[in-house]
Amino acid sequence: MARAPLTLKLHNTLTRQKDVFRPVDPKHVRMYVCGPTVYDFAHIGNARPVIVFDVLYRLLKRLYPKVTYVRNITDVDDKIIAAAKESGEPIGSITKRTEQAFHEDAKALGALDPDVEPRATEHIPEMIRMIEALIEKGHAYAYMAEGHAGDGHVLFSVPSMPTYGRLSRHSRDELIAGARVEVAPYKKDPADFVLWKPSTPDLPGWDSPWGRGRPGWHIECSAMSEKYLGSTFDIHGGGLDLIFPHHENEIAQSTCARPGETFARVWVHNGYLMVNGEKMSKSLGNFFTVRDLLQKAPGEVIRFAMLATHYRQPLNWTDDALKQARSILDRWYRAIALCGPVAPIAPALDVEAIQAFLAALTDDLNTSQAIAEINKHADMIFHAADLTGITKKMVNFDTLKGRLLFMGNMLGVLRQDADAWFKGVSAGSGTAGEAEIEALIQKRNDARKAKDFKEADRLRAELVAKGVTLEDGPKGTTWRRG
Repeated sequence: MARAPLTLKLHNTLTRQKDVFRPVDPKHVRMYVCGPTVYDFAHIGNARPVIVFDVLYRLLKRLYPKVTYVRNITDVDDKIIAAAKESGEPIGSITKRTEQAFHEDAKALGALDPDVEPRATEHIPEMIRMIEALIEKGHAYAYMAEGHAGDGHVLFSVPSMPTYGRLSRHSRDELIAGARVEVAPYKKDPADFVLWKPSTPDLPGWDSPWGRGRPGWHIECSAMSEKYLGSTFDIHGGGLDLIFPHHENEIAQSTCARPGETFARVWVHNGYLMVNGEKMSKSLGNFFTVRDLLQKAPGEVIRFAMLATHYRQPLNWTDDALKQARSILDRWYRAIALCGPVAPIAPALDVEAIQAFLAALTDDLNTSQAIAEINKHADMIFHAADLTGITKKMVNFDTLKGRLLFMGNMLGVLRQDADAWFKGVSAGSGTAGEAEIEALIQKRNDARKAKDFKEADRLRAELVAKGVTLEDGPKGTTWRRG
């Protein structure tokens, strides 16, 4: 009996419900995700959308013939300017260094590269053209009072768009309060927001019809998404904190500049991240960068800990969550090891285990259920490994291994050889290296030969404290992490 094709459902912030995903072009799915503002190292809250939308990207690539994933780099912004003033480091140096660090962090977390990664500073002409279109259509205005502090500002006229606020669903007063708007004489309405702002000689700036200046944050994403994905595309993603004002303002700019176009049809937002039940804050001492965490655990463990909670739910980050993630991954890698050195066979997608796994992912990226399905498959491998005789010989471990690796790959885990996982060290993991462990094991063996069992026990305890499990057998001592 043929199985029904998988149907992707995603929670659309615009409709506030889980909708069946229907791409504009079933042969080419297009997705835009707001990327980093490169002024400082990425913190663990920044890591969550990187991981969430990487899983969605992997799933879309499995379901559709072609996917274009665009994730931008914001390299002109007031936060960057402030960081340069505070540190004295040139803006170009800050953005180059921080962008490189972001790429390194994303790679450590197992994220695939997006298909296109546009930088804001390379798309100023596109932004200027979109602003000109908004002025022409009566949705924006320039304040050009010579000699006035507001001279050179261009603003979007919020009252010109009757449907403004439909994404966030806030009242007008809530929108103004939420944006913490500046009451400025160059604004016709307190809710109006900046499309272009003037730059003094010491600040980054580009020539424009309104004088030398730089773009507002929101117009950057509108212009870059249109260039690479068109005026109407399928999915726009980001964190909940971007719904207002950033994504609300993107919708306003893009739909008003291009009448009749939808802009993004589906809006996907991941939930907030807390640390030990509290909002992450430097003042509370619970603020961690991705680099900080990579000193405590491999990127694959950090990634898995993020995926254990559904992407729309608040994520409470704890050391226990990291330990649990490591424990589950250890178990899956042991299952791979039990399959032996056989070459994995790519699975047929219609087998029950794969169908159940994909059904979880296509149900609004239900990664926690997908993890449960992988656990079931690992159980099957452990059971098969316990068989004996001709019954065990009948087991296709190459097929079982292939299915496990396929499912792991869809989540972006199980990326290395099992032996390397248990013996090797991911870069920056902060754990003991293989040479150090082997040296301690040799010292322990020497102590045992000398019948210094107290010293041997001490060395074993030291290894256990480093997360190393020893197994003494007829062929000597073997070890693994976890």
